[in-house]
Amino acid sequence: MFRMRRLPRAALALALVPLAGLAVACGGSDAAASDAATDQFTLKVYDPGNSGAIAVGKRDGDFDRALAPLGAKIEWVKTTPGFSSNLKLFNTGELDIQTGAYSPVVGALSKDVGVRIFATSDPYNKDQSGIIATPGSGIEKLEDLAGKRVAVNPAAKGEYIVLKALTAARIPIDSVARVPLQQTDAASAFSTGQVDAWASFLAPYQEAKVKGAKEIATEGSIDSVDNTIIAGRTAVLQEHPEAVQKFLEVTQDLTRRQWENPAAFENVFEQAGPRALTGQRLDDAIALGGKVTDFRYPTAADEADLQSVADLFYDNGVIQRQIAASDLTFDLQGAVADKQAARR
Repeated sequence: MFRMRRLPRAALALALVPLAGLAVACGGSDAAASDAATDQFTLKVYDPGNSGAIAVGKRDGDFDRALAPLGAKIEWVKTTPGFSSNLKLFNTGELDIQTGAYSPVVGALSKDVGVRIFATSDPYNKDQSGIIATPGSGIEKLEDLAGKRVAVNPAAKGEYIVLKALTAARIPIDSVARVPLQQTDAASAFSTGQVDAWASFLAPYQEAKVKGAKEIATEGSIDSVDNTIIAGRTAVLQEHPEAVQKFLEVTQDLTRRQWENPAAFENVFEQAGPRALTGQRLDDAIALGGKVTDFRYPTAADEADLQSVADLFYDNGVIQRQIAASDLTFDLQGAVADKQAARR
């Protein structure tokens, strides 16, 4: 029997996540590159904004240079904040690659959206996401959430954070009203007092704290395992694994450069304006950039964490069927090897 969650109806939009990291290796023979070059292909990647490794690679042309021998190039796609708010773009073939977290990929597969995780990373920014409360809500600790309305991006990181926090604190799940809102709508609802609290992450989370929001819990304090990932449209992973692998390698190389000079990876395109960081926020972002972790192919330990996220969603009625971690990941190395073997 499925246990259904109690969710008031509301708008949706989403947020998310994350980050940069991956490595540029040549790989493949000249003959393979020549063969691949006859198959012109455009890899549609989310626009990375004004900071991070992928943003620098976009600005400096690293990705297109690396992909050119494979007959591929990048198209940068403007998206709304967060992975789960862009599932329609994956479904319609308008988006092929985006960073995110385990949770929205679980939500995507439960809706039969064809995306898979091909790279993941160790957590380094667990204080950048969590649950915040409005100053007038009277919420000071997790137990105070009972009877309150909390904005979450549904079947994604926000909902995971709330369920994980309530479970860890042994607070009845049904005592808290989870209001399904994507990041943009949630920010508005939070600032106008339509919700009492908000499970948010990254820039929107930090911005709300600067404006006086009360931090109730962080991903670190609740032992979150909703780690940062890169996911791709399944059809593209199957048909063009070498192009995706090259994208990953370039990102890895840029991430390692970010460790050495994190200041160069902030305000990549704009030094002033709404997207540019200044003052303490810029200092904090630079410090965080020096800690960014490299992306890697998923391991057995990663799949165990991923499975725990899927199980938490299923146990609480967020998704209506059990999902195996192995169904959420993609063996990119194996797919590349198969393509190369087929050409020999």
